[in-house]
Amino acid sequence: MTLRLEPRTVPSPWMGILSPVIALVVTVLAGGTLFFALGKDPGSVLSVFLLEPFHGVRALTELGLKATPLILCSVGLALCFRSNIWNIGAEGQFLVGAITGGGLALWVTAARVPLSPWAFFPLVVLAGAAGGAAWAAIVAFLRDRFHANEILVSLMLVYIANLLLNWLVFGPWKDPKGFNFPQTMSFSAATALPRVFPGLRLHWGVAVALLAAFAMWLFVFRTYRGMQLQVGGPAPAAARYAGFSSRAALWTALLISGALAGIAGAFEVAGPMGQLTPYVSNGYGFTAIIVAFVGRLHPLGCVLGSVLLSMILIGGELAQSRVGLPSAVSGVFQGVLLLALLGCDTLTLYRPRWSSSR
Repeated sequence: MTLRLEPRTVPSPWMGILSPVIALVVTVLAGGTLFFALGKDPGSVLSVFLLEPFHGVRALTELGLKATPLILCSVGLALCFRSNIWNIGAEGQFLVGAITGGGLALWVTAARVPLSPWAFFPLVVLAGAAGGAAWAAIVAFLRDRFHANEILVSLMLVYIANLLLNWLVFGPWKDPKGFNFPQTMSFSAATALPRVFPGLRLHWGVAVALLAAFAMWLFVFRTYRGMQLQVGGPAPAAARYAGFSSRAALWTALLISGALAGIAGAFEVAGPMGQLTPYVSNGYGFTAIIVAFVGRLHPLGCVLGSVLLSMILIGGELAQSRVGLPSAVSGVFQGVLLLALLGCDTLTLYRPRWSSSR
């Protein structure tokens, strides 16, 4: 007897719903096995990963703080992937948004501009969106004008953005009183993002992220323009026959995705960090790719996926300090989750069948 996969006539709707759940269960089981092999108690380590990020108000606010950039980046990436535009460079757009948002905060601090945090809030959103969209526009232009592969272009631009950030914090923007550390001066109180709860780090950028996810849901599923993007991605010939512009779809998806990633970067700099350093991002742009697929490329699913990945990231940090696990554990969890999800998605399109071998 051999196990074969036969194509389904109609994709299984139940597997499409259960696939992320099964992938999460497989990831937890694989993680428990890994912890046991490392000589740790799987139950206690898994409780650190799965329960501690939800333990108390402070933990929940930190979870929301970690999820905010993931929501913004993943929602934009989901739009690109639905449009068959493979933007792998959200990390670079995040960094450029951090540069433009941080540059604005640095100017407000140095010039002592009399602004309140609520007046600065929309300005940093615009600055981050402009930086991220401009970086994504390079990808759109090269794809549109020269038919360059957007996967390679967007990925290479991540390294260029990182080098640009390093040049700024090691050079012209370096704090002269910072004891030679590669960082800007700390931003003034006028640039601090308004906090949701006094004394806690969660800022109102989380509301912007949730509104962006809801607005993206309306755009994709309730507007004619969103329908054009969904048709033009998987079926460009049909889109051309219907009179839809593939160029407009390319520019729209990339600019929106880049703007959202740039806002996430600006929030990270003006929010929890309070200054610009070479370590602005913890890989949010790359993690958001996993989030987008865990969320089934659905804007509201990306919110749930962001909470899940934020739980893994925070759990990995806690596991380092409390259990003594290496920092790579979070990356292993993310990788296993993505592989398990891709494997489970196979069952959406294929049906396992046992057949007698001759």
